[in-house]
Amino acid sequence: MNKFTEISPNELNESAFRLIGKEWMLITAGNMKSWNTMTASWGAMGELWFKPVCFTFIRPPRYTFEFVEREECFTLSFFDETYRKALNFCGAHSGRDCDKAAETGLTPFEAGEGCVAFEEARLILICRKLYFQDMDPAHFLDPGIEPECYPEKDYHRMYIGEVLRVLSAG
Repeated sequence: MNKFTEISPNELNESAFRLIGKEWMLITAGNMKSWNTMTASWGAMGELWFKPVCFTFIRPPRYTFEFVEREECFTLSFFDETYRKALNFCGAHSGRDCDKAAETGLTPFEAGEGCVAFEEARLILICRKLYFQDMDPAHFLDPGIEPECYPEKDYHRMYIGEVLRVLSAG
């Protein structure tokens, strides 16, 4: 963990569109004894309730869902492009069936607040859950969203997390 410097969320000078939508992230919850991670490319960052926040979306069938539900905090870890293969693996395989750290070579560590993140990350957000809400298909205003994104009717749960700490490797 010595490679990380803590910065204020206000010092973060990165595009959320690029970070989340193009570079992707690992959402991780649990503790060093029991944790899981998954790749995500949907989410947001901003200001809400006078706090720096992030929005994450997890489908209930995902193994990580159980960990985020159970824990008070979760992390979002961002990596440089050399870790794309690891991110692909973590998005395509369930932690119920394999050890994602062993399979990808990623090194989990206790990042603070009892949360797990990865030494190889270039940026880590440590977040405390503030709110959740299940997606309701009755509220989709664009009729193309449901058939394109939810053919299995497995609607995401949205979590809003307060960004407690930001760890930067650069």
